Amino acid sequence: MGKRYFEQKPAGTEETTHDNDKGGGLKVFGGSLKKSKRPKHMLQRRKNVENVMKMAKLSKNTGSNKDVKKQKVAKTEIIERPKIAPEKLEVYSRGAGLSDVSGIKTKLNQQKVKNKENTVLWASELAARTEILLTEEFGCLEAEDGEVTRQYTQKSIVDSVDITSATKSFELDLRQYGPYRIDFTRNGRYLTLGGKKGHVAAFDWVTKKLMCEINVMEEVFDIQWLHNELMYAVAQKEWVYIYDRQGVELHCLKAMNKPLRLQFLPYHFLLSAVNEDGWLSWLDISIGKMVARTSSHCGRPISLVQNPYNAILCLGNAKGVVSMWSPTVQKPLAKMLCHKMIVQGLTIDNTGKYMATSAPDHSLKVWDIRNLDGPLQHYQLQANATHLSFSQKGLLAVAMGNVVEIFKDCCTTSADKAYMRHRMTQHVSDLEFCPYEDVLGIGSRGGYHSILVPGSGEANFDAYEANPFQTREQRREAEVKALLEKIQPEMITLDPTSIIQVNVPSLKQKIEAKKQLLLVKPPKIDFTPRMKKKRHGNTVRMARSRKIVQAEAKQQFVKAMSKAKASAHDEVNVDESTEKSVLDRFKKKKKTGKPAPVK
Repeated sequence: MGKRYFEQKPAGTEETTHDNDKGGGLKVFGGSLKKSKRPKHMLQRRKNVENVMKMAKLSKNTGSNKDVKKQKVAKTEIIERPKIAPEKLEVYSRGAGLSDVSGIKTKLNQQKVKNKENTVLWASELAARTEILLTEEFGCLEAEDGEVTRQYTQKSIVDSVDITSATKSFELDLRQYGPYRIDFTRNGRYLTLGGKKGHVAAFDWVTKKLMCEINVMEEVFDIQWLHNELMYAVAQKEWVYIYDRQGVELHCLKAMNKPLRLQFLPYHFLLSAVNEDGWLSWLDISIGKMVARTSSHCGRPISLVQNPYNAILCLGNAKGVVSMWSPTVQKPLAKMLCHKMIVQGLTIDNTGKYMATSAPDHSLKVWDIRNLDGPLQHYQLQANATHLSFSQKGLLAVAMGNVVEIFKDCCTTSADKAYMRHRMTQHVSDLEFCPYEDVLGIGSRGGYHSILVPGSGEANFDAYEANPFQTREQRREAEVKALLEKIQPEMITLDPTSIIQVNVPSLKQKIEAKKQLLLVKPPKIDFTPRMKKKRHGNTVRMARSRKIVQAEAKQQFVKAMSKAKASAHDEVNVDESTEKSVLDRFKKKKKTGKPAPVK
């Protein structure tokens, strides 16, 4: 039998009609049909019709669809940004702008100035708002009642901090090759050591991963990282050598002979050194060219540091004088008589405002290097301070024999007591604060010591300036960007802001000379030649001679004006140096104009 599609109607029932709008039933007689599914396109069409009907009803009650949108927009609340405290705005302010634009002639230029001032104000507000991203805060030691922070030892500090910070306090026992000179990279991640007896090592001091360890078999006087952790310079007995991170010798700089101290200017790519005879040298490592070499005429130097604010080198000598040097000037830019005795310790803070010096008479002086005036603070120590170092937050570390004392807020105010005190078993040969870390690295005759100094390092770092966690690609891009933004040695001055100032006298002279040259016109020559005896073509000859005389006068005038322009140009512009450069090979060669040889 075939399949039954209709059910039989029970006896006594009447015919019924099934009209199901939603289920898709059909009108049947004598039975009921099973519910069938409608196609998808029909269901979608039905839904669209229902939506249209709902919108029509809604438009009747509330008006039009536009009114519905307006009501929805009216319900959304506009959240206003919180106002910024005026104290924060003052920190990021870029100075008073130009409020009165009435002196500007055209409305277009007035609007340009207003837009520029609005942009500067928006940038300062945005910088103040981004402080919320600086989540880290620097700490400090707080003593309880009846105690002082100076009495806390490194053991008690290590026991109180977390395990990550506790691992940053360690010692390296290297008594065979000391005393040691140390140097950190700009991002504070890598450390290099240079022993007096030839031991040189570079490693990641955070993970304790050794990069290289060599023995140069010569006396080492100083060691210095270059622009990144790929290369470092070592001042050895005869010359300065440059090694890579694997300890392979890359260069031998024989122009820097018998070096004592090294400094690297990161924004200028200049490696500077001073030797035993007092000769200062600047080498551009990007092109391998010796920029300048001059004699200080001060005998054997004692200390050499750079001013991070203007890249000036400060040299301390045995006469108690600190001289400031630039590669473009053969004489010191300034001299300061700091002590009556030898200047043993010399350091400058990161802002370039304060300079600290020490002498064998147990004196420690803090100077305002911007005014070149008397000392701001004068301290009398218990012993002779041989090495000094400023931290990023202004803490001053003083090494006195085998004792290291750290002073807090000692520049603007007088510090009665030391902030921290650490005693070692060997004499200190060098010390330096690690950037972006609360760590002080100490080099001694017995090796290297790392101690914790809470509140010494900057808590938040700028990844575009110095990134401790940079990858290989980021390091490559940062190196290329630094080379493109390299500052020329000619821009190293005591006041860096003088570069953006206008040379008013020269500008006035240039404008006046230009006005005179533009207003002066060639003089009119009214020449009447002598009339000769009557002959054929006499009038033509007279006109020709008149033109010849006028042309000669015009040529003389043009020569005089060209000389005047050349003299005005020489007065305004600085004469270019005649020294040949490595990049001269790319200049177009002038044609000599010599005749070709006759064959």
